[in-house]
Amino acid sequence: MDEIAQYLAYYPQPIAAHAQRLRDLVLEAVPTAVERLLPGWRLIGYDLPITRHGTYFAWVWPEQERVHVGWQVGTLMADPSGLLRGAHLKLKKVRYLTYGPGDRIVAGVVVDFTRDAARIAAMSRGERQLLALARTA
Repeated sequence: MDEIAQYLAYYPQPIAAHAQRLRDLVLEAVPTAVERLLPGWRLIGYDLPITRHGTYFAWVWPEQERVHVGWQVGTLMADPSGLLRGAHLKLKKVRYLTYGPGDRIVAGVVVDFTRDAARIAAMSRGERQLLALARTA
């Protein structure tokens, strides 16, 4: 059993299963992503292998009652249906989706958001700034 599977074994089975499904979807969306356990943050992080130390762009965060999948550049992502959460918390950059034990994970939604996040995270700082300006206009 790998380190992340051992970590997920401490969560209720429905939460661990959702977390595993979200892991699979993130890696389906961005097969080159580097997955790593971030025990201090109690989450599973994903880096793009485009810089020397990687570019952190996504995460899966299990909790006892729910699991989240989120993206570091969430405020720059397209969300025409208003599915992403985090604005109500006034989070500066991140946005996320949350799933409880009985919730259905729509694979296409997670994959599309993850691909969009990877695309934005791979941009230069200037490109991201232009995107931010365009979003506020």
